[in-house]
Amino acid sequence: MYKQLTACFILISSVTLPINGFAAEDIVLSTSTSHIRTLAASCAACHGSNGNAVQSNINNNAVLAGMNKSYFIAQMLAFKNGDRPATVMHRHAKGLQIDEINQLADYFSAQKPMPAISPKPQLLGVNHD
Repeated sequence: MYKQLTACFILISSVTLPINGFAAEDIVLSTSTSHIRTLAASCAACHGSNGNAVQSNINNNAVLAGMNKSYFIAQMLAFKNGDRPATVMHRHAKGLQIDEINQLADYFSAQKPMPAISPKPQLLGVNHD
């Protein structure tokens, strides 16, 4: 009986059943996309929304939007294994799996680079009435 149950399970698990109108592969792809978008969102603090960093004299963080996939992967692997010095990037890269780095490379290379507009410095008037 155990062999019959095992054969039944193997047969059922090899069939793709739709779930709420979606094929199982669609759900896995959606989950994967959501995971990578979440990882990419954590990059926004330094590299801007969708990888469009604001460049200035103080902030010289890389613009990731539109970056070549191979270059992105090479830099992340260099951070990950300590070949490229960094203040915090080596810590971020060490926490990523190789497939996550590859998917982030795909994500950022597909983003459209947009020039960032930095507000002009302003002097504020002080009124001590």
